[in-house]
Amino acid sequence: MTTNNRIAVITGASQGLGLALAAGLVTDGYRLIVDARDGATLRAAVAALPDPAGITVVPGDVADAAHRAALAQAADELGGADLLINNAGTLGVSPLPALADYPMDELRASFEVNVLAPIALTQLLLPSLRVRGGAVLNITSDAAVEAYAGWGGYGAAKAALEQASNVLAAEENVIRVWWVDPGDMRTRMHQDAFPGEDITDRPLPDTVIPALRRLIAERLPSGRYRAAELLPVAAVSSQA
Repeated sequence: MTTNNRIAVITGASQGLGLALAAGLVTDGYRLIVDARDGATLRAAVAALPDPAGITVVPGDVADAAHRAALAQAADELGGADLLINNAGTLGVSPLPALADYPMDELRASFEVNVLAPIALTQLLLPSLRVRGGAVLNITSDAAVEAYAGWGGYGAAKAALEQASNVLAAEENVIRVWWVDPGDMRTRMHQDAFPGEDITDRPLPDTVIPALRRLIAERLPSGRYRAAELLPVAAVSSQA
């Protein structure tokens, strides 16, 4: 199957890493189905990409079951998904609180978006992913494996997503399952984590796209990856 017959579903594609991934996969010939909560921002972002007519825009919140069903239906109408990128996420409370002070309603909301929604969407798309020998790419964080003060809510949710990915990879022998830590990036979410601080020293999301494109194109084995490990040496040196 050629890349221009492949279908990728990308959540959280109106900005940051999701938008950069969309631009990279369009360049690689994928047809896209993209979502984000802000429909106007998503449509404006897609309009600036190459061949926006080949991109299906489905605005909505991944935490909403009806929206996830709409994404799955859009994929089915194009013949099924070859690639699911669970990129949409939420930082949670900002400024980041200690776990001792973390509001339980906010913590539940974080798990709903960062863990349950990706699992639920994966469940919906698995039948076509299996048929087409596809892949699931879950975007994670070093906060899932490192203990950073204030990151208990987000980190716990990402740790749960990582273990869910790990188990899915053990259960599915036809598809690839990757969970990738892209590293610190200059995004709105990262700025929200450090309100009032200058984060212009962080690399832009575009800088990690070659790593993710390599992962997808070479169909590397299922597992956990750091984007920095997948980048060419020259690209890593330029970010230092």
